[in-house]
Amino acid sequence: MNATAELPGERALAARTPAHAWAELQQGNLRFVSGEPGHPRQDVERREQLLEKQMPQAALFGCSDSRLAAEIIFDLGLGDLFVVRNAGQVISDSVIGSLEYAVAVLEVPLIVVLGHDECGAVRAAIDSQSPDAVPLPPHIHQLIQKIIPAVKRTTAASAADGADAVVPDSTEVGREHLRDTVAELLETSELISDAIAAGTLAIVGANYRLLEGRAVPDIIVGTV
Repeated sequence: MNATAELPGERALAARTPAHAWAELQQGNLRFVSGEPGHPRQDVERREQLLEKQMPQAALFGCSDSRLAAEIIFDLGLGDLFVVRNAGQVISDSVIGSLEYAVAVLEVPLIVVLGHDECGAVRAAIDSQSPDAVPLPPHIHQLIQKIIPAVKRTTAASAADGADAVVPDSTEVGREHLRDTVAELLETSELISDAIAAGTLAIVGANYRLLEGRAVPDIIVGTV
């Protein structure tokens, strides 16, 4: 078996830690940013090894945006990430259940919550607050409701600073929403909160910069 085909769970036990998992993702992202990806664990042998089991090194909950292909931006391969995505990375019962499965059954040591700039869901939430906003289709309206608090806080903060702009900055709204998402994840899932308290799990909330290709950590819960 070559090193690139090795399952994460077959490495030393010390490797299954939040710090090691985050370091692996950071190194992969740096390779992607520099234009020198290794494309690891993407061959026939890897497919065969994963037939009966998976032991991903981390779970990633991110936006469905087509520019956020998780395994590509972190230069990882098959079986390396347990990925959950929806537009605007909005917490729901299915998201919580999927992430709890990753923690309780797959024993991932890390959850990455990944937002990004120029997010369409964030923009829709901002635009929806305009007095002349066109009503959104029902399901889209429901989806963006959890982004609205970030829009209102950012708008209020801009007004308090004396800013003339009525429309809040989408990057700031996205950052606030990312923090809200991490907070809701912790509040909603006792299983995940307990794992963090036990030191077996950490959460990194990061913002992905489209132009640079870099995932920049914004909030960390636990030890990495």
